[in-house]
Amino acid sequence: MAARTLDIETLLGRIDPDADQVERHLWLHDVLEWIRGDAQDAQASVGRVRQMLAAIGRMPEWPLRWRAWWQQFITHVDATPLLADYGFAPRTAFASELGHRLLRKWLPPTPETTDLSQLFHLLFPQAFDAKWIRALDPATLQHAERLLFAPATQGAPAQDGQPGLWEDSVAEPAVAPPHIVLATTASAWGQPVATYWQNELIEAIAYSVSQISATGFASEIRMRMAEDAETQRAFHSLSHCMDTWTRQLGIHGLQHPETLAATELLREQLAHCRRAAGTVYAHLAEQGVSVGIVFRLRQMRDRVQRVNELLDCLFSQNSAHSTARLVARLIMVGQERRSVRNLIRSSSHLTAAKVAERHAESGETYITRNFREWRIMLGHALGGGFAMGFAVWFKFLIGTLALSIFWGGLVAGINYAVIFVLIQLLHWTIATKQPAVTAPALAARLKAMDQPNAIDAFVDEVSHLIRSQVIAIAGNLLAVVPCVLLIAAALEHGLGQSIIPVKTATSTMASLDVFGTTVLFAGFTGVLLFASSIIAGWTENWFVFHRLDSAIAHHPRFRRLLGVDRARRLAHWMREHVSGLAANISLGLMLGLTPAIALFFGLGLEVRHVTLAAGQLAAAGYTLGGQVLHQQEFWLALAGVALVGPINVIVSFYFAFRTAVAAHNVPRVDRRRINAALRYRLLHAPLSFIFPPKKRKTPSSPTGSGN
Repeated sequence: MAARTLDIETLLGRIDPDADQVERHLWLHDVLEWIRGDAQDAQASVGRVRQMLAAIGRMPEWPLRWRAWWQQFITHVDATPLLADYGFAPRTAFASELGHRLLRKWLPPTPETTDLSQLFHLLFPQAFDAKWIRALDPATLQHAERLLFAPATQGAPAQDGQPGLWEDSVAEPAVAPPHIVLATTASAWGQPVATYWQNELIEAIAYSVSQISATGFASEIRMRMAEDAETQRAFHSLSHCMDTWTRQLGIHGLQHPETLAATELLREQLAHCRRAAGTVYAHLAEQGVSVGIVFRLRQMRDRVQRVNELLDCLFSQNSAHSTARLVARLIMVGQERRSVRNLIRSSSHLTAAKVAERHAESGETYITRNFREWRIMLGHALGGGFAMGFAVWFKFLIGTLALSIFWGGLVAGINYAVIFVLIQLLHWTIATKQPAVTAPALAARLKAMDQPNAIDAFVDEVSHLIRSQVIAIAGNLLAVVPCVLLIAAALEHGLGQSIIPVKTATSTMASLDVFGTTVLFAGFTGVLLFASSIIAGWTENWFVFHRLDSAIAHHPRFRRLLGVDRARRLAHWMREHVSGLAANISLGLMLGLTPAIALFFGLGLEVRHVTLAAGQLAAAGYTLGGQVLHQQEFWLALAGVALVGPINVIVSFYFAFRTAVAAHNVPRVDRRRINAALRYRLLHAPLSFIFPPKKRKTPSSPTGSGN
């Protein structure tokens, strides 16, 4: 029978101090499940707590059985891992923590354990548990403490300085549990710590401080801290502060002024250690970001917070309230730390911000703000379209080799990658690759929306970006179509026949039908375009973090092989171009291999890149001859190509913009004012989105003058 359907007297009557460990833990689980109820109303759960306490008051023999049960419970479980380690990674590595969280999601916990941190998840599996525990009022908490945890010789709640929580008496056990070390030390000084709960809090504090110190002394953290003497001494002084605190606690007890002064000194030193660790972020921002290091820094920050929470609970004058608050906090931490999404987001946010920042810097070069820049962009786009014409024909030539699906996709991907890299080296451009770097540049503008005339400046930037994108697409298409036609004519003249069979040309044209899957595949290609930019950013960050440019420039082997000057030039060139190389190679391989891999899983996904699609349609049209202009299929395919470009750009821009906004922590902006300003500009100066502005400024929106 489910515990929540049992009568509370019946459930309480099932307590058995002599039961085995599993049954004791399952009984406690059933009691908490009964209190939780349907997990909808916290006040209803509080009411069930009061109902349970009232039932205990009507059962005079039950407290004795409870005390025996509780003594068995605290004797056979270790609470220190719960207080000190719950919610933290068992190992200080991002990958191992990711695997650990995945296992926690898939594997159920067992009640057969002496580790209270493992049992805690079984007892409090929902975030709702924190809500009803926080909702417990002081009167209910005091009543529970008096009934369940007051010493057997007292009928009232414990007074200040007296044991009153998680303990029956101040007498020390004949044999102290092995994990209670500081309590034994305190006893040697003649000041025994009164309660089991206080013992566990002290042990947890000692353990947490040791973990903080170990992280601070780790080489990957220490070598990246600021070099000033005060920062370097922070973690050396932490051990001394902890020793002083332990000594004062053992000599004077909890509430003595010397102990309280040592506690404040320990808190200050922990804050100093946190600030010292924070200096690592400046190094990461300059020299490249490591997800593993960011993960360890976050672990340290949270451990410092945990120590402060444990100290608050240890020195609290209201032990029941502080304990309930700490338990609720542990429940929420457990919920947060089981999330794989939170782990990835929290550990990679700095890397994402750095990638977005570098993309924003690169994106500025792809935004034209005057006629000269607009004309240069057109020239670069024409060059990119010309090169893509050869990529189109190489793709058709690969099709004649009758390769298997995988090898055909790999060779096609290499073809695209080589052409993309060539375009990069020649400083040409492909229009669809621009949104991934221009979107972060636009997102960065949102951070200054509280400045005067910020709305007009943002609308100007939008018009510059759209104009740049339009001319880039136009340049690509104006070059790729005639290039493909010229190559087709040259091949036909040299070979005496068309290299593309009529069947292939017909199927190519049909695949671009606007009423087919063209729109879906164009959106999917936009995702690949965005993914390539992410790969590029992470690769550049990896290159910088591992200082490969320095290794290339100064490693003896490279110097012997290339010479000193050439090694330095190669290092500088790689530093400047590694992001572009990663983007172009990854995009080329994804465009070629993704359809092949998708076909293996029966998905039938294909890519639709506007420049490639336009070139393929031109080649198919040349093979089919002039009569193709009278076929409906050709015009439907042409309409499909016309949609591919905007969809490629919009999808890639959307994901890049959202990522940049999140990475930059851009505050919420007044979208209505921005939309109104964009509509005003579109109505009064529509050509500013296509052609460069003249010397006179375009009209300002009526809402753009304010903040």
